Amino acid sequence: MALSARKQLIYWTIGSLLLLAIIWRLGDILLPFVIGGALAYLLDPLADRFESWGCTRFWSTAIISILSLSILLIMVIAVIPYMANQLLQFIEFLPTLSKALQDWIIALAAKYTPNLLTGELKLNTALQEFSGNVGAVGTAVVGSVLSIGVGAINILLFVLIVPVVMIYMLADWDIATKKINSWLPRDHAEDIRRLVQEIDRSLAGFVRGQLMVCALVGIFYAIALELVGLNFGFIIGILAGLTSFIPFFGAIGGGVLAIGMAIFQFWNEPIWIGVVALIFGAGQILEGNILTPRLVGKSIGLHPVWLLLALSAFGTLFGFVGMLLAVPLAAITGVVARYALQRYLSSPLYKGHGHDDNC
Repeated sequence: MALSARKQLIYWTIGSLLLLAIIWRLGDILLPFVIGGALAYLLDPLADRFESWGCTRFWSTAIISILSLSILLIMVIAVIPYMANQLLQFIEFLPTLSKALQDWIIALAAKYTPNLLTGELKLNTALQEFSGNVGAVGTAVVGSVLSIGVGAINILLFVLIVPVVMIYMLADWDIATKKINSWLPRDHAEDIRRLVQEIDRSLAGFVRGQLMVCALVGIFYAIALELVGLNFGFIIGILAGLTSFIPFFGAIGGGVLAIGMAIFQFWNEPIWIGVVALIFGAGQILEGNILTPRLVGKSIGLHPVWLLLALSAFGTLFGFVGMLLAVPLAAITGVVARYALQRYLSSPLYKGHGHDDNC
C-alpha cells in the first residue's frame, strides 16, 4: 500500500529528529567515529585514483593508511611538541604582557586624563586586578582543557579508534554506498541520488578545498612570523590558519594577536610591526585571490553568513561534534532548501490558478 505524501513527511521528520537526538545524547562519544568517517570520506577520491591505476581496494586503502599514519607520526614527533611548548610559554607570558599593557594604559591616562586615576572609576586598581587575574585565568583555561581532554584512557581510545574507523570505512566505502543506494525508497530514489550528488559536490568543493587552504595559509603565516622573529609566531600562525575556515575570524583574530605581540616586542623598531602587518595582508591576498578560487571554487553554495550561523547553532547544540558536523549539515540543509524552493516555485501553491508562468 502506497503511503501518502503527508505520512512520508511525518516518517522522515521523525527519523531526522531521532538522528539529531542520538547525536545530542551521545555527544563526544561520537567524536572519534565522526572524525574517522570524515577522513574516510575525504580520502575516498584518492583511493578511487589508486584503483584507476590498477590497485585493488585493499592495497589502495593500505597505501593511503600507511601514508596518513606516517604523516601523523611525523607531526606528533616533530611539530606538535613544538606547538605545545610555544602555547605553554605563551600562557606563562600572559601576566608579563598584561602588566606591560597596564603600564601603557596608565601612562596614557596620566598624560591625557589624569582624573581617571583618582576618580570613582579606580582605573589603576582595576588594571592591577586584571593583571593579577590574567595568569590565573590562563592557567585555569589550560587546566580545564587538560582535565576535559587529557584522560589517558580517553586519549588512548581516541588515538586507536580514529585510524581503525577510517581504515575500515575507507576499505568498505564503495560497498557501503551501493548498499545504502539499494535501500532508497523507489519512488524518490532518483531525486535522492541527485540531491546526494549535489551535496557531495558542495562538500568536495568546500571541505577538501578549505582544508588545503587552511593548511597552506597556516604554514605561510607560521614560517613568515618565525622568520621575522616574532615571539610565539609559529603557534600564532598555525592558529590563524586553522581558524581561517571561519569567515574573517582567522585573519582578524590572528592579525590582531600577531600585531599586538609585535607592538610589545618591537616597540623601538616599528618597521618590524609593519612587516608583521604586511605578512597578514599578503596572507589575505594569497588566500582570497589565489588559494580559495583555485582550491575551493566559487559555486559551492555556502554563503559566509550561512556558514557562521551553522557553526554557531550546531556548536551550541552539540558541542565540538556539532562544530565538526556544521559544514556538512549546512551543505545538506542548503541543498535541500534549494530543492524545496524549486519545488515550491513550480507548484500550484506558488503559481495559484489561472496564472501564466511568465507572469
